[in-house]
Amino acid sequence: MASSSTAATPLLYACIAHNTTILSEHIASASSKASSLPAILLPKVPHNTASFKQIYKHKDHLVNYLSLAPSEFPPSQSSAGGLVFMAVIPEASLSKDITFGFLANVQKKFLAEFDPSSTDFSRLPSYGCASFNATLKNMMFEQGATQAGKQDALRTARQEIDGVREIMTENIERVLERGERIETLVTKTDRLGTDAREFRVRSRGLRRRMWWKNVKLMALLCLVVIFLLYLFIGFGCGLPGWSRCLRH
Repeated sequence: MASSSTAATPLLYACIAHNTTILSEHIASASSKASSLPAILLPKVPHNTASFKQIYKHKDHLVNYLSLAPSEFPPSQSSAGGLVFMAVIPEASLSKDITFGFLANVQKKFLAEFDPSSTDFSRLPSYGCASFNATLKNMMFEQGATQAGKQDALRTARQEIDGVREIMTENIERVLERGERIETLVTKTDRLGTDAREFRVRSRGLRRRMWWKNVKLMALLCLVVIFLLYLFIGFGCGLPGWSRCLRH
């Protein structure tokens, strides 16, 4: 199912695979033997990180790949999470930005043609998307050999970098905002602790004052009772000399 072309492009080989099953590919240079590399690398490609990018060096070739994760798609489209977009170039030929920009453009066109909502990639046989071979061939030549195509791939790569930078900036702002909230919470907690200590001190002082007030009140009450007893008894005994009681 592979096709070849004599077009001079540093993109020697490109393929789209689902896990280890190649769905579409194009070989621009059969002499490079680059088509043998997917069999070595595809079993090692992880699918647990969204839009994971990696570069492998094999002899004088660089293998760039972009893998998708199921977490990037809703459950009904999760099979797209096993897709891999791979390109092989000679070392020191294209920049990694252009190569990954090319892969990102391939991903967009491929998913536009094979909608994940209606395509179960896990059920497709080898070369089940061979109709995309011609598109892959054209994109390899345009974005690998023409200046306009390289600029297009570079723009795509820069847009992705800007998108990642924007997400990182938002995450940093959220972290800083969370830090401010935590700092505010710590300040409020410290203030509550200080207020609680002051309340305990004031409560102790208030209890002590109330206790002394109660003691004074009881002492005064005792004095009043003693004085009243003195008066009642004194009236019966003939105040002020208590003559009647002393005479008996």
